[in-house]
Amino acid sequence: MAKLCVNIDHIATLRQARGENFPSVIQAAKIVEKTGCDGVTVHLREDRRHIQDKDVIDLKKILKTKLNLEMSINKNIVDFALKVIPVEATLVPEKRQELTTEGGLNVIRYKSKLKKIIKIFHQKGIIVSLFINPDLKQINSAKEVNADFIEIHTGHYANAKNKREIEKEFMKIKKAVYYAKKTGLRVNAGHGLNYDNVKRIAQIKEIEDLNIGFSIIARTLFTGLENAIKEMLKII
Repeated sequence: MAKLCVNIDHIATLRQARGENFPSVIQAAKIVEKTGCDGVTVHLREDRRHIQDKDVIDLKKILKTKLNLEMSINKNIVDFALKVIPVEATLVPEKRQELTTEGGLNVIRYKSKLKKIIKIFHQKGIIVSLFINPDLKQINSAKEVNADFIEIHTGHYANAKNKREIEKEFMKIKKAVYYAKKTGLRVNAGHGLNYDNVKRIAQIKEIEDLNIGFSIIARTLFTGLENAIKEMLKII
């Protein structure tokens, strides 16, 4: 069964909207752990629009499960990660003007830089995952730079407008997952997954973790975070 890692970025988004010290990402993380999830995911963006450095430091101190730090390959962010030492680092592309991550990391383009970063992270005992589109060439490059995991970008599947398009995107994901496993990479998945579209992805048994955030936090407004997570776990 795929495990669930809950992204709590948007707890911080709400907090930052008013410049308050609540709602607490620490309290959210404790609820995530209480419900039996595999870990907590946060994206420390370069512009610090939601998660702050202190959040990551505090989460590392209190989490009993794993901290998955989504991050760009910006030197300042890399240096910070090397100080905090999350259990897992998921390297993602990042553009300041985007509302959310728009696509997978171009591993081919940044192969040399990624190889150096991954080597340093491995020396510190950090597991490295690369957030990529379901593209076989990118998977080959992820293997070449010695990543431990890839995280398949499921956004195109989630945003598909009709059954034919949904099926096409789903098959891309499935093919990419199987191919990655054959190369020796472990596989996670995430982006845009919600209560309506997650089931088919969760049924791909080779996927280890599903990183899901926005849909859970949005559902929380009406059901409460604990109930929202339990509902997602039941679907998965």
